Amino acid sequence: MDDLVELINKADEGVKKDVIATAEEKFERRLAEEIGKLRADMAGMKSDIIKWMFIFWVGQIGVLVGILFTFFK
Repeated sequence: MDDLVELINKADEGVKKDVIATAEEKFERRLAEEIGKLRADMAGMKSDIIKWMFIFWVGQIGVLVGILFTFFK
C-alpha cells in the first residue's frame, strides 16, 4: 500500500513540474513578444519626439529673429 502511495506522489510531482515548466515557457514567450512590441512602439515615439523638438526649435529661432529685427529697427 505504501508503495502505491509513493508511486502516486512521484507521478503527481512529475505532473506538477511539467505544468510549471510549460507555464514558464509560455510566460517567457509572451513576455518576449510584448517587449518586442514595446520596443517598436518606443522607436516610433523617439522619431516623433525628434520631429517635434526640431519644429519647436525652428519656431523658437523664428520668434527670436523676429524680436531681434523689431528691436534693431
